[in-house]
Amino acid sequence: MEVTAVEDPAARSDLCRTILEALPDWFGIPEAVERYIRDVASLPTFAVGDDGFLTLKLHTEPAAEIYVMGVLPASQGHGMGTALVAAAEDYLREREIEFLQVKTLGPSNPDPEYARTRHFYEARGFRPLEESTKIWGEENPCLIMVKSLR
Repeated sequence: MEVTAVEDPAARSDLCRTILEALPDWFGIPEAVERYIRDVASLPTFAVGDDGFLTLKLHTEPAAEIYVMGVLPASQGHGMGTALVAAAEDYLREREIEFLQVKTLGPSNPDPEYARTRHFYEARGFRPLEESTKIWGEENPCLIMVKSLR
C-alpha cells in the first residue's frame, strides 16, 4: 500500500472534504469539518490514493498530533489506517519528534463507532492519557491518547 505526501494545499483540502463528508458518524459537526478542511491546507498530510488521509500538527519540538484522519468506509479494515499512521510516525521520527498524540471521543460517551476508533489507536500503541470535557464540551468528552516514538 503506497502512502504519499500531499504537497498541494488545495489537494489536501479537497481530499479532506471528500473523505470527511463520507464519514458523518465520525465527522458530523459541520463547523468542525470546515475547520479541518481549512487547516489541512497548511499541515503535513499523507494519503493513500483518494481513499484515506492523515494530517499532522506539530505542537512543540518534541510533540505532534494526528490532527485528523479519515478512511472511506469501503476501504476501512484493509490496513490503510495502519499504513497512514506508520508513514506519519516515520515522518516524525525523521524530525526527532518524541511524542505523538491523538484526540478522540472518550469512553464516557458510549458511541460504538468511537469505541472502534479507540481500539484502532490502542492496537497501534497509543495509550489513554486523559479524558476531558473542557476541550470539546460536556456532550463530547475528549480522550487524549499518546504514544512514544522512541
